[in-house]
This record gives sequence, C-alpha cells and structure tokens, in this order.
Amino acid sequence: MAAATSAQIAPTARVHRDAVIGPGAVVGEFCVIEQDVEIGGGSILEPYVYVKRWTTLGKRNQISAGTVLGTDPLDKNFKGDRSYLKIGNGNQIREHYTISRGTAPESSTVIGDDNYIMTSGHIAHNCKIGNQTVIASCSLIAGYVEVEDQAFISGNVAVHQYCKVGRLAMVGGGTRVNVDVPPYFLYAGLYATPTGLNRVGLRRAGFASDDIAALKAAYKVLYRSGLKLENALESIEQGVLTEHTRHLVSFIRASTRGIARE
Repeated sequence: MAAATSAQIAPTARVHRDAVIGPGAVVGEFCVIEQDVEIGGGSILEPYVYVKRWTTLGKRNQISAGTVLGTDPLDKNFKGDRSYLKIGNGNQIREHYTISRGTAPESSTVIGDDNYIMTSGHIAHNCKIGNQTVIASCSLIAGYVEVEDQAFISGNVAVHQYCKVGRLAMVGGGTRVNVDVPPYFLYAGLYATPTGLNRVGLRRAGFASDDIAALKAAYKVLYRSGLKLENALESIEQGVLTEHTRHLVSFIRASTRGIARE
C-alpha cells in the first residue's frame, strides 16, 4: 500500500497494497479499498465506504458512510472489462450512495469538482457530471446522462438514459426527465415541463441583470411565441445575443432526444 505518512487509516479498514492513499486522507473504520484505487490528499472516507477497483478520487472529497464507488455497471452489456470512475476535487457524497464505472472497455464515468450529492441515490455508468451541481436525495441518474455545471436536481427525480440537463437548470422534486432540459430554466411536473427562468439560481451564480433579462426574453421566444423550434432559435440569435443565450441555442441544437416543452 502506497499511503502517505500523514494519512490516517483505521485499524479495521482493509486497504489493498496497490492502492494509493494521499497525504492527510482519512480512511474510516471498516472501509474497503480495492487495488488500482487512488484516494487524493485531504479526502475523508467515513466508516463502511467501499471503493472498488479502477476508481480515482481527487483531493478534499468527503464520502459518507455506506457509499459504494466504482460499482460494476447495471447494464447487461457489461462484460467485466476494465473501465473507470473518475471523481474530481472537493465533492461531498452523502450516505448510502452508489456510482458505477463505465460499461465499455476503457470508458469512464466522470464526476467533476465541488458537487453536493445527497443520500440514497445512484449515478449510473458513463455519466458526465459537471461542477458545482446539486443532486438531492433519492434521485436516480441513468446511464450516459450529462449534467452541466451548477444544475440542481431535486429529490426523487428520475433522469432517463442519454438525457442532458443544462447549466443552472433546476428540476423540481419527483419529476421524470425523459428529454433534454435546456439550461437556465425551471422544470416541474410529472414529466419535465418548463415553468420559467431560474432567477434565484442565476442571481446566486452572479449573473448580471442584463444577462438575466436576455434569458427571460429568450424563454418567452422559445416557449411563448408559438414559433417552430428552429424559427424560435433564429429569433433568439437575432435578438439580444449573449454568451448565455448562445449557449442555450447551441445546447438545443445539439439535442438528439428533443427538449422539454410546455
């Protein structure tokens, strides 16, 4: 085991000799760390955390009790080949959570930096989670889902495979997401339905009033003008074009599943 001298490893933990434990990391009681695992400096693993093979954690992650990282994909196409779970820096992953590694050989599930992931949920194989997201308790993120930076996924949300959740989108509790949800807007209902601009999230993210006004205008064109989708996008481009409305348009144009509509 390559453990830094400043790392703290509980006597009841089982850490494979090929695992790498960074400086200042804490591995709690009854944790299991398999081979080919790296735990970054300053990370804290509470008791009963299980980190499976080919998982990498960056620095300053806090992993709560009962969490399992790097599980085999819940995918019948999985053949047992090497694949990865890559977790960045400064994440909080709370109790009883599971995150799978990729399905295809050498593929990865990727979690970015500074995410807050609450209890008793699952992020499936080959997902790409950005930075500073919130994923609340009991939400289920299916395979190949992409979640952009600063998105907020409330409790008991189910996100269908291959869907995309845009930057600073907020999905209300209990919603089923079976299409792409564009950035900056609020979504609620049994199936994801846009209900307006995520004003609170935008303000907290430091968006200027002019940028918020431009996104509000874009929302009205997209959802209230009665224009066909491509015509609405062209109208947004011909209006007040900012980096954020440009991202909105490019996100929608890149969608292969279609977007949430009123």
